[in-house]
Amino acid sequence: MTATAPFGPLDFQLVLLRRMADFHPELVEEARRELGVSTAAMREANRRWQAMVRSPKGRGTLNRYRSVLGEPESRQARRIGDLECEALLWPVPLWPDLRFEVMAARGGSVWNEWLVRAPGATGPDLHTATDLRPWSCTVDEAARAFAPASPLPGSAPTRWGLALTLPGGEIRTAEFCWGLFQRLV
Repeated sequence: MTATAPFGPLDFQLVLLRRMADFHPELVEEARRELGVSTAAMREANRRWQAMVRSPKGRGTLNRYRSVLGEPESRQARRIGDLECEALLWPVPLWPDLRFEVMAARGGSVWNEWLVRAPGATGPDLHTATDLRPWSCTVDEAARAFAPASPLPGSAPTRWGLALTLPGGEIRTAEFCWGLFQRLV
């Protein structure tokens, strides 16, 4: 029996893609091919990730990300209301203009984990509903472009909803997976 290779950044990208396949299997298939991995490899990466997340001997969320992704590319102190936290950012090769952000409170408790625009990267030009294309923007970008916006509960732990105000005042719900736009409902 051969030893299993360590779970790394490529595997983690496959986990992100696996959840997004619920919305856009055609985009996921294209990305999977770009990464040069099989459907079976994507399923195996997801199986291994779920085993790590559910393990009673787990390393804790922040330590799990560090063990999988390495040391963060950058760290930024943030204050949100009374909460002082640290934003840790890792590159995601599949999406070079994005970073995987983990928000951790003092003591290492993780309270948010999603994709955000990389510092200095130009975001999309969002003015109308047709500008909202799958994988085109992050939660924060959509909220700023279509204010006022209100967060909504997602249908799964890696999903977020956002009530957006479109031009003309129509309110629609945008759905995100791992912080990346998936669809407008």
